[in-house]
Amino acid sequence: MTPPPAGGHGWTRERRRRYANDLGSDVTLVGVTARSYRQKSDQDPATWMPAPAVHRRYLGEWVATKHRWGLAVDQAEREALLSYAASCPNANLAFERAS
Repeated sequence: MTPPPAGGHGWTRERRRRYANDLGSDVTLVGVTARSYRQKSDQDPATWMPAPAVHRRYLGEWVATKHRWGLAVDQAEREALLSYAASCPNANLAFERAS
């Protein structure tokens, strides 16, 4: 069985607009260097992670955004997220669903 796409492929134009302009969450926009932006490109935590000092923050924001927008996670991404999460067993995640 093929998993659903992680992105908003089936979203309406309006939902895509709301996602692109989402300022309703503290983790929506995070400033990074141009170098980090180029390195990450369109990769997920299965293939790219920022500096170890910010792993927990990055993963929390990644997962919160996935939940907020109802985005799917593929198997490799899921395994990476679970592996990284094992190193922070007492972390709590809070998010609010996007409309």
